[in-house]
Parts: sequence; C-alpha cells; structure tokens
Amino acid sequence: MIIVATAGWSIPKSSAGAFAGEGTHLQRYARVFRGVEIDTSFYRDHSAATYAHWAKQTPRNFRFAVKLPRLITHDQRLRAARRPLERFLVEVAGLGRRLGPLIVQLPPSLTFEQSVVRRFFVLLRERYDGTVVCEPRHASWFEAPAQAMLERYKVVRAAADPAVVPAAALPGGWSGAVYYRLHGTPRKYWSIYTPDKVTAWAQALKTLPRRTAVWCVFDNTAAGGATGNALQMRELTAGPAAHRRMARHATSQPTPASRR
Repeated sequence: MIIVATAGWSIPKSSAGAFAGEGTHLQRYARVFRGVEIDTSFYRDHSAATYAHWAKQTPRNFRFAVKLPRLITHDQRLRAARRPLERFLVEVAGLGRRLGPLIVQLPPSLTFEQSVVRRFFVLLRERYDGTVVCEPRHASWFEAPAQAMLERYKVVRAAADPAVVPAAALPGGWSGAVYYRLHGTPRKYWSIYTPDKVTAWAQALKTLPRRTAVWCVFDNTAAGGATGNALQMRELTAGPAAHRRMARHATSQPTPASRR
C-alpha cells in the first residue's frame, strides 16, 4: 500500500480541477488522496476535538501522519519530554483509527547521543505502539549505532530530499514501513520536482515488498508544487483497481455549469 500525500491539505488554484465537488478543502482532498501529513502540530497545539473534527471529514481508510511539537524536538531536544509528549498523545488520540505515523523531525544540530535517544524512545514506546518516523538531519544519525537504536525501538528513518548525507536519501531504521519526505530541491519547500524525478521515485517505491506500508509525502508546498507532484505520483503508483476508481470519481463529479 502506497499512501501519497502532501504536508497539509490546502488546494492551490493550479490543481483545483483535480478536486472537484463540494465540501471543505479537507473533504475534497480526502476524496483524491488517502493520507495527509499535519505539520501545524509542530508549531502549535490542536485540541483532541479539533483532531476529531478533521477525522470526521475523511473516509474510513484515510490516515493522518502528525508531526511532533517543536517543543519536544527542537526546544528541549528530546530531553524532559514526558509532559509535552503525553499532552500531544492525548490530543492526537482525537483522530481515533485514522491516526497514522508520528513524525519526529530533528534539528540539524542535534547529534546522536545514545542515552538521550534511548530515554526518549523508551518514553514514547511506553505510550504509543503505532508507526514512528524519525527524520534526523545530522550526519551522526546515519552510522551503525543510530541504525541499531532505531531498529530496536521500531522507528523508521525517513528518506529525505534534500539529503544531508547520501544515506539520508534512502529509507533506514526499522524496515516495517517506509516514509519519504520530499521537501523540494534545489530550493527547499519551493522547488517543483520534474516529472523525471517523480517517475524515478515511483519506480523505487514500486520495488518495495508488497506488504510494506509506504508513505510518500511532498512538502514542497510554498509555491503549490507539492499537490501537482503528489498527483503525478498517485497516477504512477496506483494499481489498475485504483485507476478505475479514479476514473469513476472524475466522471461522477458535477461540472461547474451543472452546479449552477
């Protein structure tokens, strides 16, 4: 199963035609994609009721990946994390069964320290047994001790673009899932990926074991490129049954004239 998604569910005008029909942006988005990454949780808290409201706007098979607050990852640098982590987990529980991976994005200056990392992942695993994805951005996280730690606590290391070191471009950590976070290259968050680049990633994703849960998230949202790239990836990775569903969805949507 490959879940193609963007960071956030805003719909740029350049891609609006792919999200026809009535409803909120989230409702329209969720009729096209099967998942989304919430990154606003990095900057501010959302109540459990807010998460529940979002969940109710999506189909049963839709999933939300949610980014941990910067208070935990950047301000406290994984230390003294119990209270903010517990608060965050209570909040995201509002998503119910639609809660997908938790995203732990680390600051570039955060080196791998075994004792600190062990305490944090023990704390997290005592409270959450779902998929956890870590995106480290310091070279020390791509050596054998960090790999062993991630495997021990079943933490996926995200494959990222741009990659801070060559190994960062490839999935790592626990092998039970794969998570790509594509931020845009050469201009981070702004650059739109070429069709050739998206095709190369699609081919790589399709070679993964069929039972592996795979996420591919486009975070190059600043100029609206993420949505177009995600639509390309969805087309390239969808199987025959999915293509039939997409065709039925496109033909069943009312035209603007009929809505008037």
